[in-house]
Amino acid sequence: MKFRKWFIPFLVLLLLWPYSGNTPAAASSDIRIILDGVELSSDTSPYIKPGANVTMVPLRVISENLGAQVAWSQTDKKATIQKDGSTIVLTVGDSTVQVDSSAIRLEASVEISSGRTMVPLRFVSEQLGIAVDWNGQTRTISLTSGSAEEPSVPGTGGGVPQGEVPQPPASGDTANGLRGVWVSTVSNLDWPSKSSYGKVEAQKAEYVQLLDEVQAMGMNAVFVQVRPSADAIYPSSLVPWTSYLTGTAGKDPGYDPLQFLIEETHRRGMEFHAWFNPFRASTGGDASKLPANHVANLHPEWIVKFDGKLYINPGIPEARDHVIRAIMEVVNGYDIDGVHLDDYFYPTGETTSKIFADDAAFKAYNVKKIANKGDWRRDNINQFVQKLGQSVAQAKPSVSYGISPYGVWRNKSNDLTGSDTKASVTAYDSTYADVRTWIKHEWIDYVAPQIYWSMTRKEVRYDLLADWWASEVRGTNVKLYIGHAPYKLGTPEIGWSSAQEIIDQLNYNRQVPEISGSIFFSAKDLRKNPLGLIPLLQSYYGM
Repeated sequence: MKFRKWFIPFLVLLLLWPYSGNTPAAASSDIRIILDGVELSSDTSPYIKPGANVTMVPLRVISENLGAQVAWSQTDKKATIQKDGSTIVLTVGDSTVQVDSSAIRLEASVEISSGRTMVPLRFVSEQLGIAVDWNGQTRTISLTSGSAEEPSVPGTGGGVPQGEVPQPPASGDTANGLRGVWVSTVSNLDWPSKSSYGKVEAQKAEYVQLLDEVQAMGMNAVFVQVRPSADAIYPSSLVPWTSYLTGTAGKDPGYDPLQFLIEETHRRGMEFHAWFNPFRASTGGDASKLPANHVANLHPEWIVKFDGKLYINPGIPEARDHVIRAIMEVVNGYDIDGVHLDDYFYPTGETTSKIFADDAAFKAYNVKKIANKGDWRRDNINQFVQKLGQSVAQAKPSVSYGISPYGVWRNKSNDLTGSDTKASVTAYDSTYADVRTWIKHEWIDYVAPQIYWSMTRKEVRYDLLADWWASEVRGTNVKLYIGHAPYKLGTPEIGWSSAQEIIDQLNYNRQVPEISGSIFFSAKDLRKNPLGLIPLLQSYYGM
C-alpha cells in the first residue's frame, strides 16, 4: 500500500509533464480531464484509440520534489519508475505493465503518437486506485484519487461507492473494474447448502470456501441475497428468519450469518453488497406455512397471490414503506458496501386469464389520477426506487445503491428509442421497471442489466444491448455494470457452446467506456467451471 500512496499524486504529474523534448503534438481532441474537481491542462490532448475505444493520455515525468526516480530508455522504449523500493515498468508496445515482480495485463499497449508516449488512462488509473468516470455528452474524464476532502454522495458526482477500491485491494486490486458474483440464498442455490441446516461452523466453512474459489477466479465483490422472500439471513425486528438457514422459517440459526459474511468478505479486501428481493413474499402460495410475524400474515391486505406465489403489492404505499424499512434496517445495522435490488418488481407472465389482482389498489391509491394501470404500476416502482435511494444516501452516503433489471428495457418495435431486439419480456412493459427514468434522474448509483444472451443470438444480441445501455448512462453519474450468464454455458441456447463466449463479452466491454465492471450469475455456476471457464477468467483477470 505504501507504493500506491505515493503513486497517486505521481500519476497526476505523470499525465501533465512532457516526457520528451520534442515539439508538442497538435491538439487533436476536445477531451477534458478533471482530477478531484480541478481541470488538468496539457499541451498534448488525449484521444480515443480507434478500434479499441480506449482513452490514451500523454505519459509525463515526475516532479523532483516527490522523490521518485524515473529513467527512460530510448533504445528499449521503456520507462522505469522507482520509489520506496518499488518499481513500475512501462514498455511501448507491450501488453503488460511490470509492477515489482507482477506482470499486469494492459487493455491497450503504450504507444508513441506525435512524439509523445501515450498510455491507457482507465487501466493505469484504476490499477492505482483512481476512479475514472467518462461523460460522453461533455467529453469529460473525471478522476477521483480518494484524497479529496469531501466524500462522494451517491447520485451527485461520479465518485465511486465506498469499497469499490477496497483496502487492502482484492486479488489484483481493481484492474478491470468491479468483478462481482451473485450469491443466491433462495432455495439454497449458492449458499448455504441444505446439508448445513442448523450447523453454524459448516455454514461458515462453506462461505469461506466459496470466497476462496471466486476470489481465485478474479472476483472482487459479492452480491449476497440477504432477503430472499420477505425474510432475513440476519436477526431482524421486522421480518422473520429465513428457512434457508435451518430448514424452518422463523428459526434462529444460533449466530448472525450476515455479520460473519461481511467480516469474512472484508477481511479479504472484497466488497459486500446486500442483495434484496423487494416484493417477493413467498415462493409458495400458502401463508399458513409462514411464521406469524411474516408480512403475509401480519398484513394479508398487502399480499397478492399470482402464479402460485405470494407478492407484496407495490401499489400500496404502506407496503412499499415496509420494504424500505426492512432494507434500511440492514443499511443502519451493518457495514455493507452497497444495497442491491434484483428485477422482482411486478411479476411477469400476466395473461387475460392470469391477472395480478391489483384493481382495488389501483382505485384506492391512485392520487395522481393516472388513467393507465401500467403507467400507475411504473409510478409505484418509481416512487419506491427514488425514496429508497434518498433513504440510503441520507443514512450512509458512502453506500452504493443499484438495481439489476431485465436485460431489455423495451424493444424498438414498441418504442423507437428502445433496443433493436425482439425480447418476449422487457423491463418496462413486463416488470413495470422504468429504468430510463431512474438513470435520467440519477436515483440510483449504478445499473446492472442482466444481458443473459450471447453475441450471436440475433433477437437479443449481447453487443447491441451493451451499446444500448451504455448510451442510456452516457452523460450521467450512473455507473454501468453488466450482468453475465455463465449458467447458460453448455446449454442448447444459441452461442453457449464454448466458455470463450464469456471472455468475448468481457473483451467487448473493454471497448465501451461506460461499462465499469461485470457481475456473474451465479456463484454455483462459476464454481462448476462450465466448459473450462475458470482458467479463462483467471487468465483474463491476471490471476
